[in-house]
Amino acid sequence: MEIKKGFVLGAGIMGGGIAQLMAQNGIQVTLADVDASITGRSVANIEKGLNARVEKGKITADEVKGILSRISTATDLSAAAGADFVIEAIIEDVGAKQKVFAELDRITAPQAILATNTTACSISEIASAVKTPNRVVGMHFFNPAVVMRLVEIMPGLATDFDVVERTRAFAAFLGKEPVVTAKEGIAGIASRVLAALLNEAVWVLSEGIGGVGDIDKAMKMGANQPMGPLELIDLIGIDTHLAKTRTLYEKLGDPRYRPCYLLEKMVHAGLLGRKSKKGFYDYTQDPPAPMQLR
Repeated sequence: MEIKKGFVLGAGIMGGGIAQLMAQNGIQVTLADVDASITGRSVANIEKGLNARVEKGKITADEVKGILSRISTATDLSAAAGADFVIEAIIEDVGAKQKVFAELDRITAPQAILATNTTACSISEIASAVKTPNRVVGMHFFNPAVVMRLVEIMPGLATDFDVVERTRAFAAFLGKEPVVTAKEGIAGIASRVLAALLNEAVWVLSEGIGGVGDIDKAMKMGANQPMGPLELIDLIGIDTHLAKTRTLYEKLGDPRYRPCYLLEKMVHAGLLGRKSKKGFYDYTQDPPAPMQLR
Protein backbone atom coordinates (compact mmCIF):
# COMPACT_ATOMS: atom_id res chain seq x y z
CA MET A 1 0.00 0.00 0.00
CA GLU A 2 1.37 3.40 -0.96
CA ILE A 3 1.81 5.77 1.97
CA LYS A 4 0.53 9.22 0.97
CA LYS A 5 -0.53 10.74 4.29
CA GLY A 6 1.18 10.40 7.65
CA PHE A 7 0.30 11.39 11.20
CA VAL A 8 2.84 11.81 14.00
CA LEU A 9 1.65 12.18 17.58
CA GLY A 10 4.14 13.91 19.86
CA ALA A 11 6.02 17.00 18.70
CA GLY A 12 9.15 16.55 20.78
CA ILE A 13 12.61 16.09 19.32
CA MET A 14 11.83 12.58 18.10
CA GLY A 15 8.34 13.28 16.75
CA GLY A 16 9.50 16.42 14.97
CA GLY A 17 12.35 14.50 13.38
CA ILE A 18 10.03 11.74 12.15
CA ALA A 19 7.62 14.30 10.68
CA GLN A 20 10.49 16.05 8.91
CA LEU A 21 11.70 12.72 7.54
CA MET A 22 8.27 11.96 6.09
CA ALA A 23 7.98 15.42 4.54
CA GLN A 24 11.46 15.16 3.02
CA ASN A 25 10.30 12.01 1.26
CA GLY A 26 7.24 13.62 -0.27
CA ILE A 27 4.62 12.58 2.30
CA GLN A 28 1.98 14.97 3.58
CA VAL A 29 2.25 14.69 7.36
CA THR A 30 0.37 16.13 10.32
CA LEU A 31 2.40 16.70 13.48
CA ALA A 32 0.19 16.74 16.56
CA ASP A 33 0.56 17.52 20.25
CA VAL A 34 -1.60 18.79 23.11
CA ASP A 35 -0.70 22.46 22.61
CA ALA A 36 -0.15 24.59 19.50
CA SER A 37 2.88 26.21 21.09
CA ILE A 38 4.60 22.79 21.20
CA THR A 39 3.93 21.99 17.55
CA GLY A 40 4.85 25.55 16.56
CA ARG A 41 8.20 25.29 18.35
CA SER A 42 8.84 21.93 16.70
CA VAL A 43 8.18 23.24 13.20
CA ALA A 44 10.38 26.28 13.92
CA ASN A 45 13.20 23.92 14.93
CA ILE A 46 12.71 21.91 11.75
CA GLU A 47 12.89 25.10 9.67
CA LYS A 48 16.00 26.24 11.53
CA GLY A 49 17.75 22.94 10.88
CA LEU A 50 16.79 22.96 7.19
CA ASN A 51 18.01 26.53 6.74
CA ALA A 52 21.35 25.53 8.25
CA ARG A 53 21.62 22.91 5.51
CA VAL A 54 20.86 25.59 2.90
CA GLU A 55 23.76 27.66 4.24
CA LYS A 56 26.03 24.64 3.82
CA GLY A 57 24.86 24.17 0.24
CA LYS A 58 23.28 20.76 0.89
CA ILE A 59 19.74 21.72 -0.13
CA THR A 60 18.07 24.71 -1.77
CA ALA A 61 15.70 27.28 -0.31
CA ASP A 62 12.98 25.98 -2.66
CA GLU A 63 13.43 22.48 -1.28
CA VAL A 64 12.98 23.83 2.24
CA LYS A 65 9.72 25.51 1.19
CA GLY A 66 8.52 22.23 -0.32
CA ILE A 67 9.34 20.24 2.82
CA LEU A 68 7.64 22.73 5.14
CA SER A 69 4.58 22.89 2.88
CA ARG A 70 4.06 19.17 3.49
CA ILE A 71 3.96 19.57 7.30
CA SER A 72 0.73 20.64 8.99
CA THR A 73 0.03 20.74 12.70
CA ALA A 74 -2.87 19.79 14.96
CA THR A 75 -3.85 19.59 18.62
CA ASP A 76 -6.58 16.99 18.21
CA LEU A 77 -6.38 13.28 17.35
CA SER A 78 -9.22 13.72 14.87
CA ALA A 79 -6.58 15.01 12.44
CA ALA A 80 -5.39 11.40 12.10
CA ALA A 81 -8.49 10.55 10.05
CA GLY A 82 -7.38 9.66 6.54
CA ALA A 83 -3.78 8.90 7.53
CA ASP A 84 -2.22 5.81 5.96
CA PHE A 85 0.50 5.52 8.59
CA VAL A 86 0.39 6.76 12.19
CA ILE A 87 3.46 6.98 14.43
CA GLU A 88 3.08 7.72 18.14
CA ALA A 89 6.05 9.36 19.88
CA ILE A 90 4.74 10.49 23.26
CA ILE A 91 5.99 9.81 26.80
CA GLU A 92 7.15 6.32 27.83
CA ASP A 93 4.00 5.41 29.72
CA VAL A 94 1.92 2.39 28.72
CA GLY A 95 -1.32 3.84 30.11
CA ALA A 96 -0.93 7.07 28.15
CA LYS A 97 -0.13 5.16 24.98
CA GLN A 98 -3.09 2.81 25.42
CA LYS A 99 -5.42 5.78 25.77
CA VAL A 100 -4.32 7.44 22.52
CA PHE A 101 -4.16 4.16 20.60
CA ALA A 102 -7.73 3.33 21.58
CA GLU A 103 -8.79 6.70 20.15
CA LEU A 104 -6.62 6.32 17.04
CA ASP A 105 -8.14 2.88 16.46
CA ARG A 106 -11.58 4.49 16.43
CA ILE A 107 -10.61 7.41 14.17
CA THR A 108 -8.41 5.84 11.50
CA ALA A 109 -9.27 3.56 8.61
CA PRO A 110 -8.92 -0.21 9.29
CA GLN A 111 -6.04 -0.55 6.82
CA ALA A 112 -3.96 2.23 8.40
CA ILE A 113 -0.93 1.09 10.38
CA LEU A 114 -0.66 2.23 13.99
CA ALA A 115 3.01 2.31 15.00
CA THR A 116 4.60 3.20 18.31
CA ASN A 117 8.07 4.68 18.57
CA THR A 118 8.39 3.35 22.12
CA THR A 119 11.80 2.40 23.45
CA ALA A 120 10.78 -0.04 26.16
CA CYS A 121 6.98 -0.28 26.52
CA SER A 122 5.34 -3.55 25.49
CA ILE A 123 3.82 -3.53 22.00
CA SER A 124 1.31 -6.19 23.07
CA GLU A 125 0.24 -4.15 26.13
CA ILE A 126 -0.31 -1.07 23.98
CA ALA A 127 -2.21 -3.11 21.38
CA SER A 128 -4.46 -4.63 24.03
CA ALA A 129 -6.33 -1.32 24.22
CA VAL A 130 -7.49 -1.41 20.59
CA LYS A 131 -10.10 -3.48 18.77
CA THR A 132 -7.71 -4.23 15.90
CA PRO A 133 -4.40 -5.18 17.61
CA ASN A 134 -3.19 -6.86 14.41
CA ARG A 135 -2.29 -3.43 12.94
CA VAL A 136 -0.25 -2.21 15.91
CA VAL A 137 3.53 -2.47 15.53
CA GLY A 138 6.68 -1.10 17.10
CA MET A 139 8.72 1.23 14.88
CA HIS A 140 11.60 2.66 16.86
CA PHE A 141 13.64 5.47 15.31
CA PHE A 142 16.91 6.61 16.86
CA ASN A 143 17.78 10.19 17.73
CA PRO A 144 18.19 12.27 15.62
CA ALA A 145 15.62 10.52 13.46
CA VAL A 146 16.58 12.42 10.31
CA VAL A 147 20.22 11.33 10.59
CA MET A 148 20.37 7.93 12.30
CA ARG A 149 19.93 5.13 9.77
CA LEU A 150 18.62 2.36 12.02
CA VAL A 151 14.92 1.72 12.55
CA GLU A 152 13.97 -1.26 14.71
CA ILE A 153 10.63 -2.86 13.89
CA MET A 154 9.02 -5.08 16.49
CA PRO A 155 5.78 -7.05 16.24
CA GLY A 156 3.47 -7.61 19.19
CA LEU A 157 1.85 -10.98 19.77
CA ALA A 158 -1.13 -10.04 17.57
CA THR A 159 0.66 -8.07 14.82
CA ASP A 160 -0.03 -9.32 11.28
CA PHE A 161 2.98 -10.39 9.22
CA ASP A 162 1.76 -8.09 6.43
CA VAL A 163 1.82 -5.10 8.81
CA VAL A 164 5.43 -5.89 9.75
CA GLU A 165 6.42 -6.13 6.08
CA ARG A 166 4.64 -2.89 5.16
CA THR A 167 6.38 -1.14 8.06
CA ARG A 168 9.75 -2.52 6.99
CA ALA A 169 9.15 -1.33 3.41
CA PHE A 170 8.09 2.12 4.68
CA ALA A 171 11.27 2.44 6.74
CA ALA A 172 13.32 1.57 3.66
CA PHE A 173 11.35 4.13 1.62
CA LEU A 174 12.35 6.76 4.22
CA GLY A 175 15.99 5.88 3.56
CA LYS A 176 16.48 3.84 6.74
CA GLU A 177 18.07 0.46 7.40
CA PRO A 178 15.30 -1.56 9.08
CA VAL A 179 15.97 -4.42 11.48
CA VAL A 180 12.98 -6.60 12.34
CA THR A 181 13.15 -8.41 15.67
CA ALA A 182 12.30 -12.10 15.63
CA LYS A 183 9.81 -11.56 18.44
CA GLU A 184 8.73 -8.97 20.98
CA GLY A 185 11.28 -8.24 23.68
CA ILE A 186 11.52 -5.29 26.06
CA ALA A 187 13.56 -2.49 24.39
CA GLY A 188 14.40 -4.62 21.36
CA ILE A 189 18.04 -5.02 20.35
CA ALA A 190 19.99 -1.76 20.27
CA SER A 191 18.19 0.00 23.12
CA ARG A 192 18.42 -3.00 25.41
CA VAL A 193 22.16 -3.43 24.88
CA LEU A 194 22.70 0.33 25.20
CA ALA A 195 20.58 0.59 28.34
CA ALA A 196 22.97 -1.56 30.36
CA LEU A 197 26.01 0.33 29.06
CA LEU A 198 24.54 3.76 29.72
CA ASN A 199 23.29 2.73 33.13
CA GLU A 200 26.74 1.49 34.12
CA ALA A 201 28.30 4.81 33.07
CA VAL A 202 25.96 6.65 35.49
CA TRP A 203 26.88 4.24 38.31
CA VAL A 204 30.60 4.80 37.63
CA LEU A 205 29.97 8.55 37.91
CA SER A 206 27.83 8.19 41.04
CA GLU A 207 30.48 6.04 42.77
CA GLY A 208 33.11 8.72 42.10
CA ILE A 209 35.30 6.49 39.95
CA GLY A 210 35.47 9.09 37.20
CA GLY A 211 34.11 12.51 36.30
CA VAL A 212 31.68 13.27 33.47
CA GLY A 213 34.34 14.30 30.97
CA ASP A 214 36.72 11.45 31.81
CA ILE A 215 34.02 8.78 31.54
CA ASP A 216 32.99 10.00 28.11
CA LYS A 217 36.59 10.40 26.96
CA ALA A 218 37.46 6.89 28.14
CA MET A 219 34.58 5.34 26.19
CA LYS A 220 35.24 7.36 23.04
CA MET A 221 38.98 6.71 23.03
CA GLY A 222 38.93 3.18 24.47
CA ALA A 223 35.77 1.74 22.90
CA ASN A 224 35.73 3.81 19.69
CA GLN A 225 32.30 5.25 20.47
CA PRO A 226 31.45 8.39 18.46
CA MET A 227 29.71 9.88 21.51
CA GLY A 228 30.34 9.27 25.18
CA PRO A 229 27.60 7.48 27.18
CA LEU A 230 26.76 10.52 29.33
CA GLU A 231 26.64 12.76 26.26
CA LEU A 232 24.28 10.25 24.70
CA ILE A 233 21.97 10.22 27.73
CA ASP A 234 21.84 14.03 27.51
CA LEU A 235 20.83 13.72 23.86
CA ILE A 236 18.18 11.08 24.59
CA GLY A 237 16.86 13.02 27.59
CA ILE A 238 17.64 12.04 31.17
CA ASP A 239 13.94 11.65 31.98
CA THR A 240 13.46 9.40 28.94
CA HIS A 241 16.48 7.27 29.85
CA LEU A 242 15.26 6.97 33.44
CA ALA A 243 11.81 5.83 32.26
CA LYS A 244 13.38 3.22 30.00
CA THR A 245 15.65 1.76 32.68
CA ARG A 246 12.78 1.70 35.17
CA THR A 247 10.68 -0.30 32.71
CA LEU A 248 13.51 -2.73 31.99
CA TYR A 249 14.18 -3.23 35.70
CA GLU A 250 10.50 -3.74 36.49
CA LYS A 251 9.89 -6.16 33.61
CA LEU A 252 13.12 -8.16 33.78
CA GLY A 253 14.12 -7.83 37.42
CA ASP A 254 17.74 -7.72 36.28
CA PRO A 255 20.06 -5.55 38.43
CA ARG A 256 21.92 -4.47 35.28
CA TYR A 257 19.01 -2.12 34.63
CA ARG A 258 18.46 -0.81 38.17
CA PRO A 259 18.38 3.00 37.71
CA CYS A 260 20.98 4.97 39.60
CA TYR A 261 19.44 7.38 42.14
CA LEU A 262 21.52 10.16 40.60
CA LEU A 263 19.19 10.05 37.58
CA GLU A 264 16.15 10.63 39.78
CA LYS A 265 17.83 13.56 41.52
CA MET A 266 18.71 15.13 38.18
CA VAL A 267 15.15 14.80 36.86
CA HIS A 268 13.73 16.32 40.06
CA ALA A 269 16.20 19.20 39.67
CA GLY A 270 15.13 19.81 36.06
CA LEU A 271 18.45 18.64 34.64
CA LEU A 272 17.08 16.76 31.63
CA GLY A 273 19.97 17.07 29.18
CA ARG A 274 20.11 19.08 26.00
CA LYS A 275 16.41 19.88 25.97
CA SER A 276 16.72 21.74 29.29
CA LYS A 277 20.20 23.12 28.45
CA LYS A 278 21.71 21.30 31.42
CA GLY A 279 22.27 17.64 32.27
CA PHE A 280 25.58 15.88 32.56
CA TYR A 281 26.86 18.87 30.59
CA ASP A 282 26.04 22.58 30.72
CA TYR A 283 24.87 23.49 27.20
CA THR A 284 24.64 27.20 27.98
CA GLN A 285 28.41 27.22 27.48
CA ASP A 286 30.30 26.83 24.21
CA PRO A 287 31.66 24.21 24.12
CA PRO A 288 29.38 22.43 26.63
CA ALA A 289 31.13 21.99 29.97
CA PRO A 290 30.88 18.90 32.22
CA MET A 291 28.65 19.48 35.24
CA GLN A 292 29.88 18.86 38.77
CA LEU A 293 27.31 16.39 40.05
CA ARG A 294 27.10 14.78 43.48
